[in-house]
Amino acid sequence: MSLKKNTQKSQGFTDAEQAAMKERAKELKAEARANKDKAQGERDVLAKIAEMPEPDRTIAMRLHEIVKANAPVLSPKTWYGMPAYARDGKVVCFFQSADKFQTRYASFGFNDTANLDDGAMWPTAFALKELTAAEEEKIAALVKKAVSED
Repeated sequence: MSLKKNTQKSQGFTDAEQAAMKERAKELKAEARANKDKAQGERDVLAKIAEMPEPDRTIAMRLHEIVKANAPVLSPKTWYGMPAYARDGKVVCFFQSADKFQTRYASFGFNDTANLDDGAMWPTAFALKELTAAEEEKIAALVKKAVSED
């Protein structure tokens, strides 16, 4: 039996994906410190938001305010270089700017730790082009449900 060497070249990760992974490695180191200090996690999130171009910056800041007001049990932290909100060290919800990955819209998503189950299928991420009162109300309700105990 002969073994042939795989001559196909791997596509690998994009520059944006590599940067996100490097950012995540830094975050893991900072996470232990941030878990001990919620205020440091919030400073890190606010610093990342401040670096964002418009309209991502405005959307991210408003989402930060909504999450803080509706789920004070969550701790702000950065996750892959983006604002995220965790409970017991596990990310529940997060923001992804359109600019970071050159997409046409930003998104707000939830991980499996969020209590959003609704039958056999439910949405876990939402595209955001802007935030109006209607979207803010929906997001507030989702965030509340995500951290509920039922």
